[in-house]
Amino acid sequence: MDAIVAEGLTKTFGETRALDGLDLVVPQGSILGLLGPNGAGKTTAVKVLTTLLRPDAGRATVDGIDVAADPVRVRTRIGLTGQYAAVEERLTGRENLELVARYFHLPAGRRVSRANELLERFDLVEAADRQANTYSGGMRRRLDIAMSLIAKPSVLFLDEPTTGLDPRSRLGMWSVIEELGGEGTTVLLTTQYLEEADALADSIAVIDRGSKIAEGTADQLKDQIGGDRIRVSIADPGNVERAKAALAPLATGPIELDAGSTTTMSAPIRAGGGVVPRAIRALDDAGADVLDVEVRRPTLDDVFLTLTGRRAEDEEVSA
Repeated sequence: MDAIVAEGLTKTFGETRALDGLDLVVPQGSILGLLGPNGAGKTTAVKVLTTLLRPDAGRATVDGIDVAADPVRVRTRIGLTGQYAAVEERLTGRENLELVARYFHLPAGRRVSRANELLERFDLVEAADRQANTYSGGMRRRLDIAMSLIAKPSVLFLDEPTTGLDPRSRLGMWSVIEELGGEGTTVLLTTQYLEEADALADSIAVIDRGSKIAEGTADQLKDQIGGDRIRVSIADPGNVERAKAALAPLATGPIELDAGSTTTMSAPIRAGGGVVPRAIRALDDAGADVLDVEVRRPTLDDVFLTLTGRRAEDEEVSA
C-alpha cells in the first residue's frame, strides 16, 4: 500500500500558481525526497498533504484517507516538522513534549514515559529540564522532531528540517532521519539541499514551479545526464590520439578535449568500480604519459541544470 498519494494537486494564491498538477506516490516505509529551490511549491505541497491547506483541484490520500474529506483522521496518522522549530521557548524540553502528549490525550503516566523515551532517543536528557530558549539550533530541531513523534505517527513530514543548521548539526539530523526510515516510518522530506536528498532519500521527486519534472533514485536521475565521466590529463599533446585509443574501450560516448586544453580530455563511462585502475593501465600500456585520472559522478545540481536550464541556486536567489 502507498502511504502518500497525490494526484493533480493544484493550489493558487492570487496570480501565483504554487502547485500546478502535482503528482506524488510514496510507498509505505520509504523516504521520498521532495527536491526543489525556494518557491518551487514544496511547503505548499506539505501543507495540503497535512490538511493545513485545501487544494483548489486534485486529490490526495495519506494511509488511504482522503486529506480533504477526512482531515481529522489524517491528523491521527501523521507527524509534521515545519521549516521553523515549533517549540515553546518558555517551557523546558520535557514540558514541550508532555504538552504535545496532552494534545493527543495520552494518559498522565504515558505522557511522562513517552517524553522520557524521546529525550533519550534524541540525546536531550541532560537538557531536558532547561528552558528551550537556551537550546542551540540543532537541539531545537531535535526537540521539534521529537515532539512530532509523540503519537508514533506512521507518516512523518519534514519540511526542510536542516535549514539554518551548522554542518555538524545537519549531519546529526541526517542520522535521525536515516534511523526513522530504517524503523519503517514513511518520511516525506522536502529540501533544497541537493546532497541531502542524495544521502537520505530512497527516491527523489524534483519539482519546479509547482510541477514534478523528474522522479527516480539519485542514480537514475544522474544517469539522465549521461552517468559518470572520466577525466584524463596527459603530459604531451602529441599523445592525445594514443590516449583516446586507450580510453575507447571504457567510454560510452565521445572522448573530447576540455575547452581550451590540448592535454586534458573527458568521456562518459559506465558506472562501476575499478575504472580508474583500468584506465591508468591502458594509458600506461599505450605510452600516453598520464598525469592524472579522475572519475566524476554527476551531482543532483547537474540534474536540475539539465532539466530546467538553470541551477537550483540561481532559482533560489530569484525566488
